[in-house]
Amino acid sequence: MTLMISTVQYYLVNHPNILNFSWNQGQTLGSTPQFLTLTVLTYLSLTFLLSHIPLPNLGPHLKPITALHNLTLFLISLIMSLGCILSIISHTPNVHHIFCFPPYTPPTGPLFFWAYIFYLSKILEFIDTLLIILSNSIQRLTFLHVYHHATVLVMCYLWLHTSQSLFPVALITNASVHVLMYYYYLLCGMGMRPKWKRLVTDCQIVQFVFSFLVSVVMLYYHFVGLGCCGIWDVPEFHAIYLLKMEGP
Repeated sequence: MTLMISTVQYYLVNHPNILNFSWNQGQTLGSTPQFLTLTVLTYLSLTFLLSHIPLPNLGPHLKPITALHNLTLFLISLIMSLGCILSIISHTPNVHHIFCFPPYTPPTGPLFFWAYIFYLSKILEFIDTLLIILSNSIQRLTFLHVYHHATVLVMCYLWLHTSQSLFPVALITNASVHVLMYYYYLLCGMGMRPKWKRLVTDCQIVQFVFSFLVSVVMLYYHFVGLGCCGIWDVPEFHAIYLLKMEGP
């Protein structure tokens, strides 16, 4: 059992590629504003175009692809959630850093590695929209669906670009809900209709409410302390922080 835990810890936290990860704008794959803009615009353009041209109903032929897609995102979500939890346990020096990174926190290390994987996974989730269109289920393609997919990618980019405080909590809760959601979709794609669809919706609602509550905690740390990384640049906070770092 100990060996298994150590192995999981190594491959999800202490592997050199994870431990030494660094988000460098212009160097890390997908780290430029141009990449982000082009990706979002391509998604929106293709969604609009494909949803307004007649396409054959490929639903019956898409089942294996849909099942593979759901299985992939189920596994990725599970690994991301576990990796982020283990990274917090192993590499968070103070419990309040879970909610509030200190000013000038660099986007390096295991937590930011999993934020990067989460960012890339949101591009993979664009396939959700394509499968909806190709299966001729256009009634499921709502404005909220497209808006959510596009804006979440931008949000994840900002997590990395600004070393955004609170993202570990958001990542874990979102990935955990997606484990349940894509497992449900996987079973549906295999011809089974679980009776706990309502549970998926309830978990999404709980996630939303929980995200609001922990945001209050983060703002408390931000305003009573030296500030939280990724909120906004406040010169007074920076001056106090630098004086504290310099010592008496």
